[in-house]
Amino acid sequence: MENAMFCYQCQETAGCTGCTKFGVCGKSPDLARMQDLLIYATKGLSAVTTALRKQGVEISPEVNHYVTINLFTTITNANFDDEIFYLRVFETLKFKNELLAQVTDQSSLPEAALWKASTREELDRKSTTVGILTTKDEDIRSLRELITYGLKGLAAYMKHANELNYDNAEISAFMQKALAATLDDSLSVNDLISLTLETGKIGVDGMALLDAANTGTYGNPEITKVNIGVGTRPGILVSGHDLRDLEQLLEQTEGTGVDVYTHSEMLPAHYYPAFKKYKHFIGNYGNAWWKQKEEFESFRGPILMTTNCVVPPAASYKDRLFTTGASGVPGCTHIERDEKGHKDFSQIIELAKTCEAPIEIEKGEIIGGFAHNQVFALADQVVEAVKSGAIRKFFVMAGCDGRQKSRNYYTDFAKALPKDTVILTAGCAKYKYNKLELGDINGIPRVLDAGQCNDSYSLALIALKLKEVFELQDINELPIAFNIAWYEQKAVIVLLSLLYLGVKNIHLGPTLPAFLSPNVAKVLVENFGIAGIGTVEDDIKLFLE
Repeated sequence: MENAMFCYQCQETAGCTGCTKFGVCGKSPDLARMQDLLIYATKGLSAVTTALRKQGVEISPEVNHYVTINLFTTITNANFDDEIFYLRVFETLKFKNELLAQVTDQSSLPEAALWKASTREELDRKSTTVGILTTKDEDIRSLRELITYGLKGLAAYMKHANELNYDNAEISAFMQKALAATLDDSLSVNDLISLTLETGKIGVDGMALLDAANTGTYGNPEITKVNIGVGTRPGILVSGHDLRDLEQLLEQTEGTGVDVYTHSEMLPAHYYPAFKKYKHFIGNYGNAWWKQKEEFESFRGPILMTTNCVVPPAASYKDRLFTTGASGVPGCTHIERDEKGHKDFSQIIELAKTCEAPIEIEKGEIIGGFAHNQVFALADQVVEAVKSGAIRKFFVMAGCDGRQKSRNYYTDFAKALPKDTVILTAGCAKYKYNKLELGDINGIPRVLDAGQCNDSYSLALIALKLKEVFELQDINELPIAFNIAWYEQKAVIVLLSLLYLGVKNIHLGPTLPAFLSPNVAKVLVENFGIAGIGTVEDDIKLFLE
């Protein structure tokens, strides 16, 4: 029986092989095909822009940003609105056709760069011919998808930087060159492996750009205790990753009698000094993205999804779920930006005023804000703890959370770690252990939360700083182990970036990516020591040897 769809870009893909009937994430076959078509069209556009750059033609920021948002929109759990994808494919073709006319030699361009369409029927027909499985060679397909998924993750970080008026044309040029390369049948496995590592290198640059954007705009994160209880006033819950959206909402809700709470990956916003002036910025409500159906229900007020990690909502709260940016859900109100980048959240605020205060689901505080600048300030204390033996080892447990029961491994692993070890974390993986009572070592908390998934960059900088302080030649000589949970494409670019930085023996779970063919997985194992996870007891023994 022919597949209705094929997608294996996330960790929860069906059977760890691929979703073929309906996406585990909630993506329909029709939506999957249109996302495949948007990627295909974006690769075609990228082939054209790459050819023009070789001619010395400068590509506008508008086109660069359009490629970025196209990639971001197809990230897992970002956008479920079919209409958005039809629109974006047509707009991508418009950009491409306008630029195509400037290419002096079109004979070497791939079919994707030359393809045109003017009706939805043509898009529907084309969408059945451009999916992942059209690349027949398993290893070539694996590497093309690995690169593409890394670029999707990088696009997410670039989009956030762009929102804060930080940009890098060289990163955009590489992203488009790499996308075009995935259409090139002349490239060998070795060529694509080299391009994969180059993607990791540019991933570091992209995370550095976003770090500069966030800290340059909002200040360096600082150690902060975040309330996880609730107030007595109605509230708006903000989820996702976009700090600019949160800032605009805080500005517009000030003095309205409406409080603002973070959810999931927006938690680290509390660590930035710029947001602490807002007295109605109450705290964090709930946990990681996958619990949103029950937590959005009990919140009782409107929810703003600023980026990916949206789950198709239950009917009971769908009318108070709003989307913006790359996110989208059919039937939910989408907030657009105007020409100046401003978003009007008045509709959300007025709805909030009619709602009851959130139901309290927990009490207390959690602590975070251990990004690179803050940890560097504690460097002497940390180094002394390592030299004295008070800290035996650091465990980098960054990455993603998810629904599967197998992810309880990370909670059990954190609980079982010896008390002379410290967890370095970033991303929503922290929700598996950031509320455990794990104590501290000489005043240093045993869970150091650097922030969002992009703040894995901070963890890399911390490792490099320790390498410098201890005068080591190799980052792998440090007392640091990497036990990372992954879910979607932002974790892929983080992984590729760590590999570029020379980090070896990373354990990745709860399963290895389905898009790694046996031969590609073998390359990663033999050259970088990539491994899966085992039992908690066996893995701790292995890490501490």
